[in-house]
Amino acid sequence: MVAELRETAQPYHVPPQSKLALATSLGLILGVVGAGSMMNTMTFGKVAASRGSLIFGLGVLCFVASLFVWFRATIVEHRRGLTGVQVRRSFALGMQWFIYSEVMFFSAFFGSLLYVRMLAGPWLAGAGTGADNSLLWPGFEYGWPLMETPQQAVGGASQQVMANTGEFSGPREHLAFPGWGNLLGWLPLWNTLVLITSSFTVHLAHLGLKRDNRRQLTLWLFVSVALATTFIALQIIEYRHAWSELGLTLGSGIYGSIFFLLTGFHGFHVMVGATMLLVQWLRASTVKHFTPEDHFGFEASAWYWHFVDVVWVALFLFVYVL
Repeated sequence: MVAELRETAQPYHVPPQSKLALATSLGLILGVVGAGSMMNTMTFGKVAASRGSLIFGLGVLCFVASLFVWFRATIVEHRRGLTGVQVRRSFALGMQWFIYSEVMFFSAFFGSLLYVRMLAGPWLAGAGTGADNSLLWPGFEYGWPLMETPQQAVGGASQQVMANTGEFSGPREHLAFPGWGNLLGWLPLWNTLVLITSSFTVHLAHLGLKRDNRRQLTLWLFVSVALATTFIALQIIEYRHAWSELGLTLGSGIYGSIFFLLTGFHGFHVMVGATMLLVQWLRASTVKHFTPEDHFGFEASAWYWHFVDVVWVALFLFVYVL
């Protein structure tokens, strides 16, 4: 029995010790600290001795460089035949757990949106057991999107005697559903169509790979990258329009904060997913990587991209429509 198990056992490649995980974590920490400092600067004005953009840039550079070296080493090991069935199964499980962690990540943000809309906002307006709030925030009426902050309702920051951490004014206009008559000019709708279409094109590329049709694989993968780039460009246009023309900023109350929190983090994930798809396209089109039986790199990128699309659909419904 032992001899039979030895004959059927698959070797499990254990890579040499590396500090790449430490370098990647350092890049993430620097990026988060830098991004937080940048947002504080944008919200409250210039902060003394703030180096947010520099710290953020160094963090991103360290993170990207570490991942590049790490993934390159993994690809080289695989091309040398060091990754057997068990290792590939580990890769699949690792990617599935990573996507699950991202689900929990966005669940926390959607939970904060639910809390504000269903509980905190109505309470501030005196709903439920918060009748005393009418003494603290007289004149405040809750509605979503929140166009007037409680601070504005009581007469400005000078009249807010409790929890005064700055001056916050609601936006002049919102980006929620504009009505059926203005639907075609509503940028979030076009963003949604672009991203959903990209999910179908990634699936077409996957079908081409399974059929060993490299032309179909590279064509639809290129289209997917182009659609991802289009989405990012439209998101930038939307941000500029919201910030400069609608008055929707990080300082425009809880509506502005949640809007940029959810759409901003999703936009970052779109950039990550687009980079993954671009790398797979370069591998498939230039060095002819992937076969119908062995293409986990592409498959993992496709899983991640479909996850990003599903998150956007939920975000479109709960942030823009409902």
